[in-house]
Amino acid sequence: MKIAIVVLNFNGLEDTLECLDSLRRLEIGKNTLEIIVVDNASQDGSAEAMSKLRDINLLATSNNLGFCGGNNLGIKRAMDRGADWILILNNDTTVDFHLIEAFLKDAKDADIITPKIYFAAGFEFHKSRYKKSELGKVIWYAGANIDWKNIIGTHNGVDEVDRGQFSKKREIDLATGACMFVSRKVFENIGLFDEKYFLYMEDMDFCVRAKGAGFKILFEPKAILWHKNAASTGGSGSDLQDYYITRNRLLFAARYAKIRTKIAVVRQIIKESANPIKRKALLDFFTFKFGKGSI
Repeated sequence: MKIAIVVLNFNGLEDTLECLDSLRRLEIGKNTLEIIVVDNASQDGSAEAMSKLRDINLLATSNNLGFCGGNNLGIKRAMDRGADWILILNNDTTVDFHLIEAFLKDAKDADIITPKIYFAAGFEFHKSRYKKSELGKVIWYAGANIDWKNIIGTHNGVDEVDRGQFSKKREIDLATGACMFVSRKVFENIGLFDEKYFLYMEDMDFCVRAKGAGFKILFEPKAILWHKNAASTGGSGSDLQDYYITRNRLLFAARYAKIRTKIAVVRQIIKESANPIKRKALLDFFTFKFGKGSI
């Protein structure tokens, strides 16, 4: 079995090097592993620094292609090099060394597999809530669902300390783009990430298309990693995050939601348009400025 890991870097050299260090410790059995790093036109010397690493396949872009375009470049390279499974992985993560082993145990039963993800210690939403002994065990993601009424993905277990309440594997609707293990047959059947999204909610669109094509998405709690939430976009609640989630909710709703929900989402964002970021996102949606948009 040939496995490729695609890691996208954008001005995050320190995080990416830490992520790569954790990947070097992975147990992969008799399988082969290739790490593909896509540097998304970083300005912090990332490409130059990583070009010296001999155990990665580095692709450096001349422009920022976003989460979608950057990962698509890596996925194409992985498929061209014969990967059977491709792991899409955020650079602001560190992985447990049994991650791939846990995924491969499910490879005959699912087409997209996603792990249990903890907040990296110190990156919790509510830092004062937890004991020191609980840090690193606070859940960021234990599977997810699509809230079709509000057009947003909702993570199971977020902010909860893991006490075994999400210890059973199960089929889910939504794998997170922070870490999804995808069979090449999925990409061959439904295509890659839709680059209209650029950043945020592309994983939700991808999963809807995959489920619609009959593919199975599985949450595997024995696969574990830690996530520095939204490290590459300025943190949760940043203007960048606000812009793309606002615009892309409208795009997703236009494609998949019922008429009443489409209208409700538009009305909600119009009410919030005193916020200049949301107003810009709304205008960009109605003037078909997708991809990077105008932010």
